[in-house]
Amino acid sequence: MEDYQFVDGTRLSSVIESLIFASPEPISEEKICEIIAKGEENLGLETDAIEPFVDKLNQRYEENGLAFRIDYVAGGYTFATKKRYEPWLSIFQHENAYRKLSQSAIETLAIVAYKQPVTKPEVDDIRGVDSGYILRQLLEKVLIEVSGRLDAPGKPLLYRTTKYFLKHFGINSIDELPKPREIEEILKDDDMAEHRQFLFDRQLELKELQDKVEDDDTAETALSLIEAVEKIDEDEVEIPNLEEYTAEELLLDDDDEGEEESEDETNETEEQVDHESKEEE
Repeated sequence: MEDYQFVDGTRLSSVIESLIFASPEPISEEKICEIIAKGEENLGLETDAIEPFVDKLNQRYEENGLAFRIDYVAGGYTFATKKRYEPWLSIFQHENAYRKLSQSAIETLAIVAYKQPVTKPEVDDIRGVDSGYILRQLLEKVLIEVSGRLDAPGKPLLYRTTKYFLKHFGINSIDELPKPREIEEILKDDDMAEHRQFLFDRQLELKELQDKVEDDDTAETALSLIEAVEKIDEDEVEIPNLEEYTAEELLLDDDDEGEEESEDETNETEEQVDHESKEEE
């Protein structure tokens, strides 16, 4: 189909491009045709005509060396940067790491994705812990939604993944999720084994570094104790030289101590006698 030109000179390919660019989520071929038909009723645009226009746009982007293209995900078209720019984008995205899903959220999301529609008690039973808080987080991030209630006692809510979930993971349907058997094969892959070995070696390096730091702290403590002992040895401590005293002086000191003890005993005896005399009176 030739690139249709409107009265004002605007081309159909540019209109399709602008709709995809402005849409906050992947826009379907039906929606694009519906919007264009409202502005140009005589055009008669069919849904199968959108894809060739998108291919021409992507060809133009490639010829001009642009960093983005139009991808078909989650049942619609959306702009996305090319994979070759991932190393640079990962640096930028690292700054927004807080927005990433936690391990608990990933576990819960995987259960919903593979078991949907699924209830909270079923998720709790699989994880072994309460998942209410995590489910609320996933609802806030629009990765899951409530799809109804289970026809059972209590009428528990049913959860399923959303179109945003498909967009987030770059797939068109749940059927594109890897099967459990395929996941096992991926984990056994040589590249994955090499990656796991790299992580294991890295953990060993961190453990050795931590042990070295702890050993250095112990060495510093021991050194400080040695320095303290050496400091005591270096200090001048005045110790009396008994050889300078004569025998008479030493005995005199002993006699003085004996006299002081006798005086104390005499005072205690006099106080005891006075106390007894008062009691007799």
